Amino acid sequence: MPKLTKTSVEAEKPTDKERFVWDTELKGFGLKVFPTGAKSFVLQYRTPEGRTRRYTIGRLSDSLTTDQARKVAKGLLADVTRGGDPQGAAKARREAWTVEQLLDAYLASPAFADKAESTRPIDIGRINHHLRPLLGSRFADQVTSDDVKRARTAITVGKTAALVKTKSRGLARVTGGAGTADKAVLALRAAYTWAIDQGHLTENPAARVKVAQSGERDVIIDDAEVYARLFGTVEKMENEKRIRPAVADAIRLIALTGARRGEASRLIWAWVDMKARQIVLPPKSHKTGHKTGKARIIALPAAALEIIARQPAGEPEDYVFKPAKGRGPLALAKPWEKVRQEAELPQNIGLHGLRHSVGSHMAMNGASLNEIMEILGHRQASTSMRYIHFAEKARSTLGERAASVAVAGLKGSTDKADVIPLPKKDSAA
Repeated sequence: MPKLTKTSVEAEKPTDKERFVWDTELKGFGLKVFPTGAKSFVLQYRTPEGRTRRYTIGRLSDSLTTDQARKVAKGLLADVTRGGDPQGAAKARREAWTVEQLLDAYLASPAFADKAESTRPIDIGRINHHLRPLLGSRFADQVTSDDVKRARTAITVGKTAALVKTKSRGLARVTGGAGTADKAVLALRAAYTWAIDQGHLTENPAARVKVAQSGERDVIIDDAEVYARLFGTVEKMENEKRIRPAVADAIRLIALTGARRGEASRLIWAWVDMKARQIVLPPKSHKTGHKTGKARIIALPAAALEIIARQPAGEPEDYVFKPAKGRGPLALAKPWEKVRQEAELPQNIGLHGLRHSVGSHMAMNGASLNEIMEILGHRQASTSMRYIHFAEKARSTLGERAASVAVAGLKGSTDKADVIPLPKKDSAA
């Protein structure tokens, strides 16, 4: 068998069967000649376990000459001596998940099925409308934290904005934004965490990407005057038929009870207990229930009871706050933004801010950590502790304001003392 050279390789003629020509100088390096006349370079070697493998380096062409193929073969053999397996690595690369396949597997997993019913469709929207277009074709194990950061930026500035078809509403506008971008990163992080737990991947590129946490927002409705402005605006817009009664009442319920937006918009009659003056959300229907396995109880003050009582009656599985069309649930994001603007509320307060307001006012009125956790349905004490810290900060600020007049008087008295001359000594003394 000759040493494979440019001349000898070109001289090899095809036969009616595939055949191999092995190099006499570099063990395992060979040429595969096809009946069609095509020629490919190969490397045959043994794995550390003693198995014989044949790796295809590539087809003879202007971009892969005999000398170039020899250099590749030498590099691969060096890898083999270090315990490598080029053919196994190539197979693993062919079978490696793309982000698209990772997301498909995650959405079909029991882990995703265990998420709250109100959370799943929102996460699916973030995955399908934002993550798939930006990262879907990438190999999941090659995505870096920088790739995730770039995707978050793209979502924030609206590069994934589009009009998409939906079953319930026909067309929906996908807009993106900072909040959506952060939630998309969290959805991607969850998918990678699941894949790592299942042994499919080893690294989570989204784990090191910092996102804003909704529980850390300090923007709340801080006094009765602002609440009056909010409720007055809701009533005015409802009377003028600029928002539907169901939307107005869902907003009122959130403001009064601290319910999450999805808990109000997806509320069904089967979960309402008017006699017990409460809503009982089954474990699978609220955010923390799929982890705790516990129902969430939302106490209903008298005003909230009145709100629910005036909704059109329905079957146990019907929504309490009926959507205008389609199968629902009720859409609240756009109407809330109109209410927020007209009521002149802070720009960065969302419907979740109404929930934060309830928690903060509970803390400022002396509610215990356990009471706040119970009312707001928190699973972790650290989440509710934010409201305790906020209340302590608020009380400190109020204390400073309350003492400001006295402090001013004290300071004025001190200043005067600096300029009042000391009495002269009695000369007769």
